Amino acid sequence: MTFRDLHFQDSPLLLPNAWDVGSAIAFAAAGFPAIGTTSFGVNAASGRPDAEGASRDATAALVEQLRALPTYISADIENGYSDDPAEVAALVAGLSPDGVNIEDSAGGRLVDPAIPAAKIRAIKQAAPDVFVNARVDSYWFHEDDTVGAVLDRAKAYADAGADCIFLPGAADPATLEQLTAAIQLPVNVLAVSGLTLIDLWNLGVRRVSTGSLPYRAAIDAAVNVATALRDGRDIPSATSYAESQQRLLDFALRADSD
Repeated sequence: MTFRDLHFQDSPLLLPNAWDVGSAIAFAAAGFPAIGTTSFGVNAASGRPDAEGASRDATAALVEQLRALPTYISADIENGYSDDPAEVAALVAGLSPDGVNIEDSAGGRLVDPAIPAAKIRAIKQAAPDVFVNARVDSYWFHEDDTVGAVLDRAKAYADAGADCIFLPGAADPATLEQLTAAIQLPVNVLAVSGLTLIDLWNLGVRRVSTGSLPYRAAIDAAVNVATALRDGRDIPSATSYAESQQRLLDFALRADSD
C-alpha cells in the first residue's frame, strides 16, 4: 500500500505529527503507517517561532533521519521557504519524502493563490511521486474564509497538481460537508474537538492530522511530572526507560544498515 493509497481507505488516515526522532519512533512503535513532521514543533524545539522559515534545515535533517523508520514520511515545509518555485521544487526533490505540506500564507496572511499554485506545479514536475498536500489557510487566519473563496483556492491548487487539500481551522460540520462535497481531492483537516474520526469520515474528510497538538501536550505532560513531584501528587506513569532505550537501539541499528 502506497502513501497515496492510505488516503483512500474505509476510514480517514490519521497522521500524527512528530517534532524529533524520539517522537517519530514512538508514533511508529504505536503502529502508525505514516508520520508527518510539524513545523511548529520543529521550530519550537530550536527556540524559534513558527512560520518564519527557520525550520528548513532542521526539517531536512529530521526527514533524512526518519528514513530509517518503517513508515511513510510527510514533511511540513511551511510555504516552501522561498518564493521561487524552482527553489521549492529542488528542495522537495532533494528531501525525497513521501509527501509534503505546503501552505498558501506568509507572515500570517494569505498570499495570491497563483504563488503556491506555481510552487505546486514545479514540485510535481520535479518530483511527480511526492504526494502534495496543499494547505488553504483561510480558516486558520480567518481571512477570505467563505466557502466560495476556499473552494476557489482549492481548485487552483488542484489544477496545479495537488493531491490533497488541507483545511486547518475548518471545524464546522456543515461547512466541512459542503467543502468535501465540492473538492474532488481528499480533504485533510486538523483534529476537531467533539468529532471522532468516523464523524469526520461521514463528513467527507479523508485525512486527519494532529498538527502541533502532540508537541504541546508533551510539554504539558513534562511540566506535570515536575509539578507533581513538587506538589506531592502521584507521579504520572510513562513508558519505561528500558523500552525507550530499546526503541532507540533498534532505530540506530536500522539507520546504520541503510
